[in-house]
Amino acid sequence: MTTTTSPIAIVSIDDCWNRIGVVGDQSCEKLEQAVHCRNCEVYAGAAQRNLQRAVGDDYKKDWAAHFRQAATDAQQLDASCLVFRIGREWLSLPTKMFVSVAPQAKPHRLPHRAERGLSGIVNVGGTLYPCMSLAALLGIDENEGEAATNRHTFARLLLTQWEDQAYALPVADLHGILRYATASVQAPAATINKGLSRFLSGVIAHEDMHIGVLDSALIGYQLARTLR
Repeated sequence: MTTTTSPIAIVSIDDCWNRIGVVGDQSCEKLEQAVHCRNCEVYAGAAQRNLQRAVGDDYKKDWAAHFRQAATDAQQLDASCLVFRIGREWLSLPTKMFVSVAPQAKPHRLPHRAERGLSGIVNVGGTLYPCMSLAALLGIDENEGEAATNRHTFARLLLTQWEDQAYALPVADLHGILRYATASVQAPAATINKGLSRFLSGVIAHEDMHIGVLDSALIGYQLARTLR
């Protein structure tokens, strides 16, 4: 019996995100509205066409062989976090703490509440969240730091959940989700300010960044304490 290997259909895709999008010269007129190419219908349409392409037998066999290989130490990415910037500090918290990411919103101050770290409340999709300033809690100057050259800045609100309470955390920039090996986490440098260092469990080296790994239990406790 002879089996016929079906070729992978070649899909014609205009990868405009690499030319005029966030990876290119950022001249695309859609960026002003979409902010990032992943929010654009052109990018989504290209992804759909790519996923719907026919897949050949050789392609399946190659990937099956790849996933049968035993994992090496370098492949044991056993943790994930969301990486963001406050001031000049790149920081991270476990992905399980986050509910969603929302656009920036100006907090409305609460009368008779002046706790350090509580900026007020924000309305996100009709739901009110206490807006907490990690910069104030960690002793970080928000006016320091800037986006890297040729990098689009994504100031956002990170909506988090700790125990039964939700919070909104403003950040100056959002890098995204990072998978890493816990064995590769390094000790924090002695030069980090004491206000921040006591909340760090380590540092991740990724590309040209040194990312502080925040202790989620300490951060959660501090957020709850500030809101009391």
